[in-house]
Amino acid sequence: MKQYNITLLRGDGIGPEIVAEAIKVLDAAGQKFGFQLNYTDVLMGGCAIDATGVPLPKETVDTCLTSDAVLLGAVGGAKWDTLPGNLRPEAGLLGIRAALGLFANLRPAKIYGPLKNACPLREDIIGDSMDIMVVRELTGGIYFGERGRKTVDGVEAAFDTEMYTVKEVERIARVAFDSARKRNRKVTNIDKANVLESSRLWRETVLKVAAEYPDVELNHLYIDNAAMQLVRNPKQFDVMLASNIFGDILSDEASQVAGSIGMLASASMGEGKRGLYEPIHGSAPDIAGKGIANPLATILSGAMMLRYSLDEVAAADAIEAAVEKVLDDGVRTPDIYTEGTTKVGTAAMGDAVVAAL
Repeated sequence: MKQYNITLLRGDGIGPEIVAEAIKVLDAAGQKFGFQLNYTDVLMGGCAIDATGVPLPKETVDTCLTSDAVLLGAVGGAKWDTLPGNLRPEAGLLGIRAALGLFANLRPAKIYGPLKNACPLREDIIGDSMDIMVVRELTGGIYFGERGRKTVDGVEAAFDTEMYTVKEVERIARVAFDSARKRNRKVTNIDKANVLESSRLWRETVLKVAAEYPDVELNHLYIDNAAMQLVRNPKQFDVMLASNIFGDILSDEASQVAGSIGMLASASMGEGKRGLYEPIHGSAPDIAGKGIANPLATILSGAMMLRYSLDEVAAADAIEAAVEKVLDDGVRTPDIYTEGTTKVGTAAMGDAVVAAL
């Protein structure tokens, strides 16, 4: 039987509860499809601060580096908001991304038929469904460029610098084109090449990479137009490729178009197969311990882990199909509950997905 080593970062708030349900589903999938996942728990985020004084202990980094994949619940909470930036839980997330060399963030934004009414767009715009993958560059651009403050003509000023190398753009572009090959073979490149020199280099490089993928359609949109098109006609998109800041904005917009943040998974990938998988929602400390959190985004993140890091594609397909069946059957956690459906808690939702596998 194939075996894989998975590092668990259960994190803060509802993190431990939702990760527990993902483990339940992953183990059931392993039994059905003939593989075993071996888990190692380590600390990151607020729980790590409480236990060790830092958000990302060295032991956590070392364990992640020896694993096949990393599954994260959520980090953060008001309890740690007064700490300096480098000691807050979110610093642990930035640190582990850097330590693992994770430069690509894959954010699917999908509308499930039974949850279509949660989408804020009109039915004639959204139709029966939406399925977009936002591929965001994660370790470059304005978030990591030179920054500072200075005095200009006697007035305080601040600056942040957007810079990309050709290599950085090439590698994220290949992730987007490879993703498109597994989907509907269309990449929409997002930039601001009419104004920004960094965007002009970005577009030139994307065009060169596109020549390696003649079977994938490529088009370009400026970021302002892309933001508009995402709410005007989201069905036109398959894979959206964007820089760090543009991808940050568009992936959040796409998640709102999808209607339920509790349903959306994400993957952060590096050069190899190892990735970090997490739901896009936060730690929700206000409902932690109440057993009502929606675990589906974490379960779907686990499915992404099987697909992208472990090549267990059949198991990933089965989990995603099981989630759809559960929704078709009217099973809902409180965040997605509507009249006429069956309201369940966190553990019962996990059980329902296992039963549907």
